[in-house]
Amino acid sequence: RVLEKKNILFISSWFPNKLEPTNGNFVQRHAEAVSQIHSVEVLHAINVTHQKEKFIFDDQVINGIRTLIVYYRNAPNPLLNLWRRMLAYSRGFKKLQKPDLVHANVLHNNLLFAIYLKKKYKIPYIVTEHWTALRKINSETTPSSIKKIAKFIGNHASMILPVSHDLAAGLKYLGIKTPMKVIPNVVNTNLFVPKSEPNERFTFIHVSNLIARKNSDKILKTALRLLQKGYDLSLKIGGDGDISELEKIREHSEFKDKIEIFGTQTIQEIAERMKSSDCFILLSNDENQPCVIAESFGSGINVISTNVGGIAEFFPENAGILLDSVDEDLLEKAMIEVMSPTFEKDPLTLVKYANETFSVAAIGQQFSEIYKEILK
Repeated sequence: RVLEKKNILFISSWFPNKLEPTNGNFVQRHAEAVSQIHSVEVLHAINVTHQKEKFIFDDQVINGIRTLIVYYRNAPNPLLNLWRRMLAYSRGFKKLQKPDLVHANVLHNNLLFAIYLKKKYKIPYIVTEHWTALRKINSETTPSSIKKIAKFIGNHASMILPVSHDLAAGLKYLGIKTPMKVIPNVVNTNLFVPKSEPNERFTFIHVSNLIARKNSDKILKTALRLLQKGYDLSLKIGGDGDISELEKIREHSEFKDKIEIFGTQTIQEIAERMKSSDCFILLSNDENQPCVIAESFGSGINVISTNVGGIAEFFPENAGILLDSVDEDLLEKAMIEVMSPTFEKDPLTLVKYANETFSVAAIGQQFSEIYKEILK
């Protein structure tokens, strides 16, 4: 079935840029999935504190998509700052093709620009939502200003596409009445593929931005405890955060050779590391629908994770073990279980699931159907 090619403009409150190279990279992957079917451009504005010029336009083609990032000089006054941000968007917008539809991401004040485009040019917008702050469970701790703006922008959208049902419930709880459909994050299933030969020792892996709620130190300590008890395993742990704490823990252990700590990785490097592992560990207090779990399935490896957010919604049978809480004893038990020769492993089923659920083609197609529905 041939779909009519539309001009789609992606805007997002988070997007990879020179200050935060991996921030919102899942949005970039959604844009790339859509670009297989439609004509896509990306526009993003971000403030820089010590910038002489008022605006710097960084216009490049990234992975086949024209990506215009406008860096604007930070203003100490928040309202002036927001005004400059909108100005940066509107200057950037004039340099791009006129879109049929705006695909906005993350219900934060960047998306006020989507409302402006809708009012001024009658361009409809939809929103993909990723933000854990908008989960129902976080509604007490999320500032009311953030919730108000999310509700306001959400109720002007034509459709909301949360990455999990858990997040959809949170958005409804905020008072967003717009129709919703869950479409998960995307995984490049040509890149995340299973390994061809087995590892000599059982290898666990953890990759994240290493912020406190990911509990990477607890993962490392649990692995060291198992090594102490004589289990034969290795752990690869790291990501784009501060690795000094992990390095300290490793330095004080007698198993340095079994623990590999790494910093920021390209997506190709992560795919290689996953391919040479046997099980991914996620021990977060809070998540939505983590790309890393979907990438693990694409790599045909099992996952041990805390059962938070939308993780259980995209966790097929034989995928691994879900933990009821962030608990090192529970994690230790699960790691022992996954290493046991009797634990059922079915890499091909996981790979098939990843292809059907998270692949570029599957996600691009789902977005395309929604565009068609809104633009008909």
